[in-house]
Amino acid sequence: MFKKMLRAAISLIGAIIGYGAFQLTKYMLIQSKVVEAGWFSPWKQIVLSFLFVIIFFVIFFMLAPSFTRRSRKVTRNIEDDLQGFSTNDLVAGTGGLVVGLIIAFLVSNIYGFINIPYVSLGLTIVTYFVFGYLGVIIATRKSKDLFNIFIRETRDRRQGTGKRSRQKQTESKPKILDTSVIIDGRVYDIMKTGFIEGPIVIPDFVLVELRHIADSSDSMKRKRGRRGLDVLNDIQDRFGVDIYDTAGEKSLKEIPEVDVKLLKLAQIMNGKVVTNDFNLNKVAGINNVEVLNINELANTLKPVVLPGESMQLFLVKEGKEHDQGVAYLDDGTMIVVEGGKKFIGKTVDITVTSVLQTSAGRMIFGKPKTR
Repeated sequence: MFKKMLRAAISLIGAIIGYGAFQLTKYMLIQSKVVEAGWFSPWKQIVLSFLFVIIFFVIFFMLAPSFTRRSRKVTRNIEDDLQGFSTNDLVAGTGGLVVGLIIAFLVSNIYGFINIPYVSLGLTIVTYFVFGYLGVIIATRKSKDLFNIFIRETRDRRQGTGKRSRQKQTESKPKILDTSVIIDGRVYDIMKTGFIEGPIVIPDFVLVELRHIADSSDSMKRKRGRRGLDVLNDIQDRFGVDIYDTAGEKSLKEIPEVDVKLLKLAQIMNGKVVTNDFNLNKVAGINNVEVLNINELANTLKPVVLPGESMQLFLVKEGKEHDQGVAYLDDGTMIVVEGGKKFIGKTVDITVTSVLQTSAGRMIFGKPKTR
């Protein structure tokens, strides 16, 4: 029943279009002087208009099933696209559409001076469509920046932050935290010292991964995940965090890996990734994404040890190679002592022979002092 009613409605629309087509044809023939205006007598107008109405009615009646199928497909596509939009995008898009239509109304008033029939109407329709479309596109693409600025301004007013501090924070690049650096926890201590500036961003997929780790059946993973959530709460309470909703980013939907999503988001936001993941650091360099690596910072701040220096160490275990002993500094740096196997469990004086510095850490090599 519904299909029949829909088909009848489409056919009726076709009949109306047919009558409009007759009026347009009549106007064009008269204006081009193909026929005189008096040629269209009342009876001729009735017959010709009825003929146009019947022809367009039949055409639209035959094409109605195809229109119905295509309209369903278009409707499904629109629904899929709407599901990809976040609430912020919908609000911003609506506001942009309203602003675009207002501008189109002001611009279309200029067309009132054009006395050519149908031309001013056509220009007005095109103007409303173009400005409405531009309003929606610009508003949705810039909605995240606008909402982030609004959130930061609101938070700054609540915390009483000065204008100069807000301007400095706005100009800084966003710092995007990954899961590993949140669980590590040292980023919170670094932020307290003021070495990390600008807005702190946590993507929603990082929160999801962190929650899954905290709910893991493995006790070790569960403990690490809960520690990460505690660190995140501390950062939120002291510095504030922008939770980035990636539902509207279509380019991220088909990327399953969290690390790859993180790098793609950094490119979209023109931000920096804060991590302690050595492999992520390497991949970010390939993709021209700026990275702040906590491990690199920690290694840089470690005391400088030069070959030839003397140290007193307590050897705790054997090394991988023959006759090696291993000791550790207070900061966790591993020291490999050649010929130190016989001194395991004892304190021994050594001479540093070489230092190996990498992005993953630092290793010091030495040998026992000869007496």
